[in-house]
Amino acid sequence: MVCRLDDKLWFPDPYQGEPDGLVAVGGDLSEKRLLLAYSNGFFPWFSFRDRKEPAWYCPLDRFVIFPNEIHISHSMKQLMRQKRYKVTFNQYFEGVIQCCSMAQDRIGQDGAWLGPDIIKAYTNLYSKGYAASVEVWDGNRLVGGLYGVTQRNAFFGESMFSLVPSASKLALIWLAQAMAAVGGSFIDCQFETPHLASMGGRHISYEQYMKILSKKSV
Repeated sequence: MVCRLDDKLWFPDPYQGEPDGLVAVGGDLSEKRLLLAYSNGFFPWFSFRDRKEPAWYCPLDRFVIFPNEIHISHSMKQLMRQKRYKVTFNQYFEGVIQCCSMAQDRIGQDGAWLGPDIIKAYTNLYSKGYAASVEVWDGNRLVGGLYGVTQRNAFFGESMFSLVPSASKLALIWLAQAMAAVGGSFIDCQFETPHLASMGGRHISYEQYMKILSKKSV
């Protein structure tokens, strides 16, 4: 059953949602609602051209990467040793989210979800310290990166892009290593993809997900 949200800040029981994880529609993309969503495992995902209101998902089968389980292939180790690319954190959030929207003509594809309202909402979260980005540079050129929401002891990945081979993998590896260094719990990948599975992602239950997320931040 899909619930309709109103002006109040609340989310329904995710166990009552659809098999694909869709639980609710409506509400807004305000800072308070987004923070409440992520702290309970929800996230917005909808085609901005086809819908005027958010759709909220909370899959009961979660796909995550534990920082100390990140898989670094032989080819990635070689790339990292070459030090061809520079990696930074939170230096160009606006550029990363714009590139995530535009790379590979994503913005022009059917079902595109990273539109102006989402960009505005997450840029606002970043300005308040609740979102973060990883940038990959080739000289002064931004060639890859990722962004997501930071809540409690976790990182909720939203999107990534590469303009050169393996740039997004490099960003993910650096993120995982930085989280491992400070005791971060997991990177929420939202849905499984071959790319993320190859990096060490695995499935956990929503119960385990919330148990980890509910622990105090380090």
